[in-house]
This record gives sequence, C-alpha cells and structure tokens, in this order.
Amino acid sequence: MSGTPARERQLVLVVEDYQDAREMYAAYLQFSGYRVAEAANGLEALDKTRELMPDIILMDLALPKMDGWEATRRLKADELTRHIPIVALTGHALAGHAEGARQAGCDAFVTKPCLPDALVTEIERMLAVKRSDAGPAKRAPRASSKTKHT
Repeated sequence: MSGTPARERQLVLVVEDYQDAREMYAAYLQFSGYRVAEAANGLEALDKTRELMPDIILMDLALPKMDGWEATRRLKADELTRHIPIVALTGHALAGHAEGARQAGCDAFVTKPCLPDALVTEIERMLAVKRSDAGPAKRAPRASSKTKHT
C-alpha cells in the first residue's frame, strides 16, 4: 500500500500510552501516506492538538495523567478543536464504553486490538465525513465488526 498525495497532507495524532502500540500505529499510518504526531497521555494530547491542529485524533481512553475521556471532553468543548474528529481506541468492547465515548465527544469507537488496515479504513471514513460536512461529524451507517460508530 502506498500513500496518496491527498493522504500526505493529512495529520493524524496518535494518543496511546503504550510506546510499542503507539509506534506500530504511527509506522503503519506513515506507510499508508499520513503524517503522524504522537502523544503518550491526555495532557500531551491537549498540548499537541492545540499546537499542530491535526486532521484527526486516535485517542486511547485509558491514559496516565489525564485519561482519554477527559481529554476528549476538553477538546470538544474548545471552539478551536471541537471540529477535529476523535476516534476512541480501547481494549474494552462493552456497549457502555461506546456510549460513554460518544457522550465524551468521540466520533467513532474502535476496539483494540484491531488490524492496521481496519484502522486506516476508519480514519479514511471519518476524514471523508469531515470533508463532506463542515459541522459536527455525521454518522455513517456502515460499521465493521470491530468498529463501533457512535
């Protein structure tokens, strides 16, 4: 798979406290043609989002210092960052987690572990929604078995 020029302009912020997982996601996204920034906790996610204004954020929900739930709530409450789609990444597949992620402001919910191709597909879907709608992200009706859309 090689990156396309359109993808090369897209910046993905990967927020994940486990370095190995963060590096794996970053490497695959770069291989897929995206620019990637990384954050290891919720506070770093807030700082990097405001500094870099990524096109999309992949947010682990269980993070040190500030969890992904609170980081998402703060980003969605901020006029400058609320338009950025946030995809929740979590090891918990419970229905309550998907609903909680939606209430916190996440635009989609992906259960880990997930195949890198499935994650790229979800990123592409969310970026397409963002491009087609200047307002809050519309929910697409299609979802993979490992991806829950809110």
